[in-house]
Amino acid sequence: QVQLVESGGGLVQAGGSLRLSCAGSGSFNSYAMAWFRQVIGMEREFVAGIGWSGTMKQYGDSVKGRFAISRDNAKNTLYRQMNALKPEDRAVYYCAAHRNPYGIARASGEYDCWGQGTQVTVSS
Repeated sequence: QVQLVESGGGLVQAGGSLRLSCAGSGSFNSYAMAWFRQVIGMEREFVAGIGWSGTMKQYGDSVKGRFAISRDNAKNTLYRQMNALKPEDRAVYYCAAHRNPYGIARASGEYDCWGQGTQVTVSS
């Protein structure tokens, strides 16, 4: 198991940037990781995923070209840089761990561990 804690959320103006972090403990380095986001009343949406080594990456269509996922295994930390933010990016953002180190899945149900979430609000 791995424990995850997100940070870095907040309020930003449209067009601005924000970087989220997800600090992991336990066997963080052996998990594939992902970011999801959720708006109240909606299902969790896949944002980006990264394999254990950081080489394999995938992005959701709504954020491709604007968001970047990365990880630093030496620091047990997952990152997401968000640029050109839009009001529709407003959501609670969660990091998630998949026990298959190559398992970048787009379905939230396939992930084993979740952080508590961090709110991102984008003002127009």
